[in-house]
Amino acid sequence: MKKLTSILAFIVMIVTVNAQQMNHSQMKNPSSASKLVKDAKYHELNKAMRELWSAHMYWTLITVDAYYNDPKGLSAKLDRLLQNQKDIGAAIVPFYGQAAGDQLAKLLTEHIQGAVPVLKAAKENNKEALDKAVKDWYANAKEIGSFLASANPKNWAEKDTEGALEMHITHTIAYSVSILKGDYSQSFGGFEEALHHMLQLADILTDGLVKQFPEKFKN
Repeated sequence: MKKLTSILAFIVMIVTVNAQQMNHSQMKNPSSASKLVKDAKYHELNKAMRELWSAHMYWTLITVDAYYNDPKGLSAKLDRLLQNQKDIGAAIVPFYGQAAGDQLAKLLTEHIQGAVPVLKAAKENNKEALDKAVKDWYANAKEIGSFLASANPKNWAEKDTEGALEMHITHTIAYSVSILKGDYSQSFGGFEEALHHMLQLADILTDGLVKQFPEKFKN
């Protein structure tokens, strides 16, 4: 319970800091993200994207901790994390259609499922199983990145989308190992770095959608 309280307190702190940083950035340089017209619709989309990918990060952290330290709470937390993957898929439906949204949700669900063998092998200190699980997990990240790039090739370069998702896995493995070792201070630092990186992906996705579908963002 003490560990969970520490995690929740940390998440609240990060949410507050991130909101302050976002507001400060907008006040300092309203066109910092790009030269795109930043109307209300843009900001609404960007806020939604950031919230979805932040939730992905938060519930991943909570679920990893539950896997190692709270088996009774694992099922409920995993279910919430899996719902987030459906929510992210639903976010692209207005742009690419239901089939594309379902496919993204499916790939992201596999992304979550792929974490389990990694956590299990790490806990059992099974290097052979860990190497295979990590390789499979990175393969899924590449698949998600390729899917996104194929939907918007002019604005979502494959190297950027794949690279972002592969780095997400690298960060997740790093702070998960810290949680496994009981080094929460280290895991919090790793999570914060991972969150900031994921918010960059949310911004890339937002800008790419605005560029590809400018008619949806006209005043």
